[in-house]
Amino acid sequence: MTNYILKRLGQGLLTVFLTVSTVFILIRMAPGDPAVSYAGPLASNDQLAAVREQFGLDKPVLEQYWIFLQQLFTGNLGQSYSFQAPAMQVVAERMPYTLTLATAAILLTAVVAIPLGVWMSRRPDTGKELGVNVLTIAGQSMPDFWTGIMLLTGFAVLIPIFPASGFATWGGLVLPTITIAILQIALISRMVRREMTTNLAAPFLTVARSRGVRSSALTWRYAMGNSAIPVFTALGTRFAAMLNGVVVVEVVFAWPGVGSLIVRALETRDYPLIQATVLLTALLAVGVQLLIDLAYPLLDPRVRLGKAATA
Repeated sequence: MTNYILKRLGQGLLTVFLTVSTVFILIRMAPGDPAVSYAGPLASNDQLAAVREQFGLDKPVLEQYWIFLQQLFTGNLGQSYSFQAPAMQVVAERMPYTLTLATAAILLTAVVAIPLGVWMSRRPDTGKELGVNVLTIAGQSMPDFWTGIMLLTGFAVLIPIFPASGFATWGGLVLPTITIAILQIALISRMVRREMTTNLAAPFLTVARSRGVRSSALTWRYAMGNSAIPVFTALGTRFAAMLNGVVVVEVVFAWPGVGSLIVRALETRDYPLIQATVLLTALLAVGVQLLIDLAYPLLDPRVRLGKAATA
């Protein structure tokens, strides 16, 4: 187990390193000049040169990359151009908001999608199942920004129940959470339905049914137990993706998370802020994936990690 964890950590850290290095190169290849964004379009050539020198942008790219690597291994990615504060500090202050939104969305998704998928699998080829299936396809097809705008219009403007933007109160969490969860519920419930339909028709369920096992136990203990790993993996993967910032939803609801932060960083060409955001979100995503792997033996005792898995 220890060797497995160390191996996965090594793979994860290599993934993070390659990700931030790729981002370092791509943002410098993209058109635009951070000095112009910082000093303004009316700045003189001397002012732009002074800004480039201040932020080290006048150095060759390879030298900038070497400085970046030194900063990377010390955890200090430099000062944000637009916030005039350590980039990692700025991202760390925004991350709790994204974590709160992602956690609320994935919990709502699990609470709704799993029972819904099980319900559909128990009623295959019926009118009710067809109706719910159509609704999930519709939920899967609607863009996040459109869903968010419709919810804002309905429940923040026409019927002002919830705040329209920000996170001044817990009520501000409701609409963005629902906006994100609609798509996730559609995806996860259909996957649960597919897995459950397969397991309910499996031979081991037929044997258990012939032994007089109760219907609820057949559904939740046997069929759902056998579907737990793919369902849990899908939920964990979706949660890891949300940690990278649900950009569209955060912008629509003016949510102060890393998604809206990265939009601002890209607009202002704030290299340190972009790099710090990518680094922190990549580390969190890798950590979530490692926890998912370690949870497999708890979900299914037949799963063994490390050497036992290949024995």
